[in-house]
Parts: sequence; structure tokens; C-alpha cells
Amino acid sequence: MRHEFTAIYERDNEWVIAYCPEVPGANGQGHTKEEARASLAEALVLILEDRREEGLRGVPAAAEREVITVDVQAA
Repeated sequence: MRHEFTAIYERDNEWVIAYCPEVPGANGQGHTKEEARASLAEALVLILEDRREEGLRGVPAAAEREVITVDVQAA
């Protein structure tokens, strides 16, 4: 499955700070842009996994579940 997000990078002295405006709380940092990107990607995975688990916690056991894939085509 593929997801695309926007990464914003800002320099803070010797650090590169990265964040994703679409996912509140998704931040990363590193001494290089590559390190900051990897840190941000890890944060995104952890946040999305946590939100999925939390969201499914309240679903009744008898409810029907299905995984759907959404493909967004450029207009």
C-alpha cells in the first residue's frame, strides 16, 4: 500500500527539522535532510498504526469489517 504525504524541512542551527502538516504530531529531526526524512517517516508509521488500532478498539465484534483501497487519480 502506498501513501504520500508532504514533508516540510526547516534548518535549526545544526539540525534539520521535518514535519508533515497532514498528520498532526508527525515530526522528525536529524543532522541531515536524509536523517530528518527517515525520522519523519518512522513517526508517520507509528502514528498511523496507533490511530488504526485505537480507531478499531471500539468496533463491535459482530460488525462486518472490510479492507478497502482508495486510488486517487490525477484529474
